[in-house]
Amino acid sequence: MSAIVRTLSLGFAAAVAATAFGLSPSIAQGPPGMSRMDKTNAGASGQARTLRPHRTPPIAPKPDKIPLDKIKLPAGFKAEIYSHGHAGGRTMVRAPGGTIFMGSRAIGRVYAIVDKGGKREVKIIAKGLTHPNGIEFRNGSLYVFSIHRVYRYDIIEKNLDKPGKPVELTKAYNLPPEIHHNWKYVAFGPDGKMYVQVGANCNICEINNGIRGHIRRYNADGTGMEIVARGIRNTVGFDWHPETKELWFTDNGRDWAGNEGPEDELNRVAKNNEGAFYGFPYCHANGIADQNVKIPNACAGVTMPAALLGPHAAALGIKFYTGAMFPAAYRNVAFIARHGSWNRENKYGYDVVVARPQADGSAKIEPFLQGLLDNDGNKFYGRPSYVMQMPDGALLVSDETNGATYRISYSGAK
Repeated sequence: MSAIVRTLSLGFAAAVAATAFGLSPSIAQGPPGMSRMDKTNAGASGQARTLRPHRTPPIAPKPDKIPLDKIKLPAGFKAEIYSHGHAGGRTMVRAPGGTIFMGSRAIGRVYAIVDKGGKREVKIIAKGLTHPNGIEFRNGSLYVFSIHRVYRYDIIEKNLDKPGKPVELTKAYNLPPEIHHNWKYVAFGPDGKMYVQVGANCNICEINNGIRGHIRRYNADGTGMEIVARGIRNTVGFDWHPETKELWFTDNGRDWAGNEGPEDELNRVAKNNEGAFYGFPYCHANGIADQNVKIPNACAGVTMPAALLGPHAAALGIKFYTGAMFPAAYRNVAFIARHGSWNRENKYGYDVVVARPQADGSAKIEPFLQGLLDNDGNKFYGRPSYVMQMPDGALLVSDETNGATYRISYSGAK
């Protein structure tokens, strides 16, 4: 497990014809009828078959309709609307000039958020793309990953109104074209390499771990591909511990196996354990053998999670905090946005939690941003998607449903 796993072939499979956006579970999550390879048995889950993925509003609400008053934070913290009007915005990255670039999923846009004297102006940098969730910025260039297509917009901060034609790196990165669980999260690591997630093209099925279900890394130009973690269903968020430089990532658990899970995972790639196997599709959470894809000793040799993140919580963005604004107790802890469940009758998530790494490699999960889920009414008001630290130490949280970002600051006693 300690050796870096290199793939021998990255051949493409046939593209899946449907996406998870707006489709019923019988299509979107792969029960029999979508793909012969998918082993989902939704009828045996005991869950209501009326469950549906939540649609992303195509138009962002006006500021007075954004549920800022619902947000609850620990004492001394404050939430305010930082930006709005970017419908479906999710991932965020800040350029040295102060521009915040934002990717999206179903809406197909890439945004730029520009500070104009304390007011934020939103520009559309690209549109009509297929799930351009993966964005990163390096050396004056914005990288955009749209499923298997990869684009680089050079000198972008000086050309926000006319970005021009990007450099296409699609062939070099050679990513699978299936849409299902293949919207990207990407980031440059401490080693200067571009890390890229490739999700499973099903809800639950056997996969080729050399092509799907893993995290890769490349040189910035797409050469030198390596696989650093395998057996991953759907991670769209990862970050590196500021001190150990170890990679931590969230992973969404499978659907249609019951309302209680298997729970989402927070995983850690320990030093000298690159290429480790994290269980999908055979083993989930803290050692639960899959009920539809069965093998003997399903959890033998699987790297177990550092923590569990809840049933169907849809844990997405994760960032370690290194700023000076928050109390010292928050230094080097990870903030995780839990987007919120759809495949659960009693909704779960819709918040931001803190993961505190422990000396044994595990993590303790604590609540942080709450209030966007009404448990009594079983309804939600917003869906936190990603988190990003600002230069002053404040934390930005994107809300895909409300097309807004919240600025979380601290002014209490330290």
